[in-house]
Amino acid sequence: MKKDIHPKVFNATITCACGNEEKVLSTKGEQVNVEVCSACHPFFTGKQRFLDTAGRIDRFRKKYAKFEQK
Repeated sequence: MKKDIHPKVFNATITCACGNEEKVLSTKGEQVNVEVCSACHPFFTGKQRFLDTAGRIDRFRKKYAKFEQK
């Protein structure tokens, strides 16, 4: 087998923007920062963020009202 072809593996700390930290093995380095993790992602937490859909629909209708056939 060839020597020195495998990347170095580090004991890394992954830090999320929400403040959650996880200890894992990584080839990226010893400190990895992420924006979303399983502690704050809506899929895992069950909490959903609601968008202002009513405002978006009103803006869409106002923008394309001139193309509406009467």
